[in-house]
Amino acid sequence: MRVLITGAFGQLGFALYDALSKNDQFEILRTGRSIPYGQEGIALDIQNQVYLKEVVHSTRPDIIINLAAMTNVDACEKYPELAGEINVAGLQHICDSFSGKIIHLSTDYVFNGKCGPYTEEDQVCPISTYGKTKLASERILLDNDVNNLVIRGNVLYDNSPHTKASFLNWVLSSLKGNQEINVVEDQINNPTWTRSMADIIELSITNDLSGIIHWGDADHINRYDFAIKIAEKFSLDASLIKPILTEDLKQIAPRPLQSGLVTTRLVKILDVVPPSINDCLDEIKKS
Repeated sequence: MRVLITGAFGQLGFALYDALSKNDQFEILRTGRSIPYGQEGIALDIQNQVYLKEVVHSTRPDIIINLAAMTNVDACEKYPELAGEINVAGLQHICDSFSGKIIHLSTDYVFNGKCGPYTEEDQVCPISTYGKTKLASERILLDNDVNNLVIRGNVLYDNSPHTKASFLNWVLSSLKGNQEINVVEDQINNPTWTRSMADIIELSITNDLSGIIHWGDADHINRYDFAIKIAEKFSLDASLIKPILTEDLKQIAPRPLQSGLVTTRLVKILDVVPPSINDCLDEIKKS
């Protein structure tokens, strides 16, 4: 099975490539807006529909996994047209260019964060431009073909040198530099290791899942407590971590506070167990 991955050179893209490349069933084609030094892939911007069609026509994938997105929440709020061009129009371009199955990564930001964690059946109500564009992309995907798949995740993290977006990387680099950091204590999610999400994507392919599914790791926890766990696991100075409220950060975009994702449906379908933060950090520390 030939799998084309868009946005393949972010933290999840690298984890997914590592997971799928170990399975002889898959031939992986990695694409991204730019190809990092030392990596192999196809330069592809999903905003460019003409070139996207050419890539799809020439490579003839059996499935496309769309990881390409504008994920900076404040940048999306500041530049809503650009967010729409990437997160909504970009996904529409993929649908228009490809007739096979598409797996699309979405987010818990499609909810308002008033009464999470959320199931797949809960009412969506995004409060930010980022959340609104991701919800729009979900609807485009499933309107295009009900056999497509949306996987919602939240607070993906890894100790990866290929991204600036990892909460884990930020905490580790700050504390190693003896830098005091402020971390919100009123945002609750279930942080998810990229390898955990990559394994779920692989299982979703092999089990031919469709519709909307939620995946997150086992612990529902606020960001401050998550940062403390990271500090303790890596024997760093947790006293450098200071709790703060989201409103005190005066960020451009509103954030859902009581959020996170319920994974009961997927646990039953795939007979899997979400890993704990402690187990994930242990594996990261070993590697």
